[in-house]
Amino acid sequence: MIVQKITVVLADDHTIVRQGLRKLLEAEGDIEVVGEAETGREAVKLANKLKPHVVVMDIAMPLLNGLEATRQITKETPRTHVLMLSGYDDDEYVEKLTGAGAVGYLLKQTAAKDLVNGIREVSRGNAFFTPSISRRLLDHLRNASGTTRPRQKGVHLTMREMEVLQLVAEGFSSKEISSELNLSTKTIEKHRQSVMDKLDIHDVAGLTRYAIAKGIIDTKPLPIIDASMPS
Repeated sequence: MIVQKITVVLADDHTIVRQGLRKLLEAEGDIEVVGEAETGREAVKLANKLKPHVVVMDIAMPLLNGLEATRQITKETPRTHVLMLSGYDDDEYVEKLTGAGAVGYLLKQTAAKDLVNGIREVSRGNAFFTPSISRRLLDHLRNASGTTRPRQKGVHLTMREMEVLQLVAEGFSSKEISSELNLSTKTIEKHRQSVMDKLDIHDVAGLTRYAIAKGIIDTKPLPIIDASMPS
């Protein structure tokens, strides 16, 4: 009897990380890596084309960050499950990513130990988190039980505005963003102005600082994935 393999797309802008993850997964008989993406936009395209069971997604991706890429994948390819792989051990990121549709969140530091089980679980539609994050989430639920806290009202940027913000922060000009997103320069300028108005930030340096602070673009060093560790 032929058992269907769990198909996976790896999305990370660091080639060395993708190679380590691929080596780790190729040792498993029930998992097949069917594609690799080095930008968030490429991850969305591959998910639409290949319809994998799981996309393993880094948060800090160029051109389109992992949060927005996850939002687009879960909207356009709802049967594909997104498992976030991140160097950020931060509850705010976990909340944002699960809100965008991700069903799992693993730290890169523990990927060699947890990734295979994580892929198997999320492919079945189950949630899977790095154990330390799971414990914190459970503690939050216990502490919040029986209490209601008003949600803080934050700035809401549309999906397109988030894309434009990231590209501006990465140093793209309006003309280059226009080409990347297949929109007119005039439309890009409108989105750019809207972002500045909503954030009350009116210079590129300020937008870049905001993007870094919110994890929209990455400034952290490359983590090491040791594929030789047992899964």
